[in-house]
Amino acid sequence: MNKKETAKVVRQLAAIAAMAGPMTAAMATNGMLMEGYGPISTGMGGAAQSFDNGTGAMAQNPATLALMPDGSHLDLALGFLGPKVTSSVPGMSASSGGTLYTMPALGYTKRTGALTYGVGVFAQGGMGTEYEANSFMAMGSGDPVRSELGVGNVIIPLAYQVNPDVTIGATVDFIWAGLDMLMAAAPASALASMVTGASGGIAGALGGLAASPGAPWARINFSDDNKFTGAAKATGFGAKIGATFNVNREWRVGASYRFKSMLDDMKTSTSAASMTAPGFVDNGSISVIDFQMPAVLAVGASWQAQPSLLFAADIKSIGWAEVMKSFKMRYDSVGMGGSVNFELPQNWKDQTVLNLGVAWKANEQVTLRAGLNVADNPIPDTTVNPLFPAVVKNHVTFGLGYKFSTAGDFNASLTMAPATTVTSSAGVTISHEQMNLQLMYSHRF
Repeated sequence: MNKKETAKVVRQLAAIAAMAGPMTAAMATNGMLMEGYGPISTGMGGAAQSFDNGTGAMAQNPATLALMPDGSHLDLALGFLGPKVTSSVPGMSASSGGTLYTMPALGYTKRTGALTYGVGVFAQGGMGTEYEANSFMAMGSGDPVRSELGVGNVIIPLAYQVNPDVTIGATVDFIWAGLDMLMAAAPASALASMVTGASGGIAGALGGLAASPGAPWARINFSDDNKFTGAAKATGFGAKIGATFNVNREWRVGASYRFKSMLDDMKTSTSAASMTAPGFVDNGSISVIDFQMPAVLAVGASWQAQPSLLFAADIKSIGWAEVMKSFKMRYDSVGMGGSVNFELPQNWKDQTVLNLGVAWKANEQVTLRAGLNVADNPIPDTTVNPLFPAVVKNHVTFGLGYKFSTAGDFNASLTMAPATTVTSSAGVTISHEQMNLQLMYSHRF
């Protein structure tokens, strides 16, 4: 590739990366991770380790990008996540108003010889709920409660075909995260029980609230009410490596490893957060301490049983235990001075996910897909919170591909996750189910 061609590719990549604006939070489904990235993979249960599944591969096993044909490939995608979350106690029930989350995504790759490179923008995961001010979740505070966590990536992949049977790949990921949280605790002493340390004037005020019998509730508030950002923000980096190997003409195996993220602490602006209780208001800032996304180890295999029939299976181990031992925040008071450290125990377990999929090429234009995504629930009942109910386990998935021409095709996937129901140690029963849709147009040039 000469200097002129290289400069043109660099300009193309820069233009696509410039489109990587904020993305809405997602109610993810394997803990806080998506069940699949791109409708080709998602339509096959999220399997993606050992076959060509488009540019969504850069979010899973980047080595499969080297299985794509020569030339440039552009994917433009839009995802719609439809969670249905209900929390209840005897005699009272509250449904989350967070029932639709929209996620744009795009990926661009160019293959020249054995080398494939590109750029992509994908939502990595998240979670969130919204309960009305008159629900029992508001604890009598008269204001809504909500959470919305979104994690996205700008991914720079590089894949190389070592020989006809082996491909390798790696990515460097620029990660951003945003969090809104409006949380109520009743009585006020329940909020104080989360405190692990305090100083300055706010420490004395919090101690007074905890001891006051006339303080039926207390709140921590930070939210910008924007579907595309969070009041607390952070950026950082991540990386992935992967490989594939052709066992023979029919069988291929693949594996990848996503490293634990390296995110800065999520922080609000100086006075964007508040602590409130009856007759008490203080403004300050919130820092979410050392929130990270987990390491993921995945291995898989695919079997081209016939030219028109492909089977695929992956198994993933997601390292939630290391990154979700507890949820830590620090509140720095502007009005009273001093700070308060909070800790909410989480004690998530590592999660095992099995992805099973099949694709059948009905004719030269139409491909039909189906799959299962089978997982355990990583959150113990003792620490599950109605604001963060990432408890969904199993999914049934369907997909459709339609080829318009040699240059363009359309793919879609539909995911249905039956309700998972748990009861927290506080006696709140939480039910969470989902129906999700992904749409993608692909163009080759």
